[in-house]
Amino acid sequence: MKIKLKLLLLAAFLLSACNVFAQERYTHSHNDYANNTPFYKAFNNGYNSIEADIFLVDGELLVSHSDKYLFPERTLKGMYLDPILYALRRDTTRRLCLLVDIKADYAKVLPKLEKELTPLQPYLMSRDNPKGRLKILISGNRPQGADFHKYASIFWFDDDLVYPHAPAQWARIGQVSLNFEKWSKWKGVGTIPEADRRRLQKTVDSVHTNTGKLVRFWGAPDTPEAWETQLNFGADIIGTDKIEQLAAYLEKKALRKPVTAAIPNKQ
Repeated sequence: MKIKLKLLLLAAFLLSACNVFAQERYTHSHNDYANNTPFYKAFNNGYNSIEADIFLVDGELLVSHSDKYLFPERTLKGMYLDPILYALRRDTTRRLCLLVDIKADYAKVLPKLEKELTPLQPYLMSRDNPKGRLKILISGNRPQGADFHKYASIFWFDDDLVYPHAPAQWARIGQVSLNFEKWSKWKGVGTIPEADRRRLQKTVDSVHTNTGKLVRFWGAPDTPEAWETQLNFGADIIGTDKIEQLAAYLEKKALRKPVTAAIPNKQ
């Protein structure tokens, strides 16, 4: 009886934590740090998911897609954590997911990241604070499900459906991210082949039904046709490198309200 009760409570937590962020479709700023105004352009265009790739170098978390382009001034704290703290204090209604793609050595990176997130503690979504307005989603080089419990509950983990998970492990997964090209080679021009659309639809439906998790397809074509197609087969998170274009597209479709007050760039 106690085991059944624990499983029911776990399932309730899993669904409530997921649904806090599932109330509106995500827009995801892919490799956000590569645009000309990191964080602020995406945030001020209404994005609720922002990606930063990081390396641990000489005790500092540096933002870069490759270890060939590491610069000491491009710290995670300066580019993202401090601006997020400022923005969430100014805008008390916004929710945000920071997708942290760890490029190497997650076992060393995660303790350092936990320490740097201390000032953001009141906003962090966790087991103890399921309505927190900031979700920290760990992607890239990350622990396997059996080791999730070793890390603070402020960390949620990205999943690619490669390995099975126990219920307690699913409770730590923040979203499912899948490689679009494994389902379709469509380039985002014209109409997607019907067989590909059905495969994508079936996958999204299965994830929603069996896990209750949000679904993102990375590597999808970055065109209006592809955004429309993803909306139609139920993807929860639409990623882009074209921040302003996707924002305008969704506002035109009346799928979200335009941002009325921008947060000034404090960098």
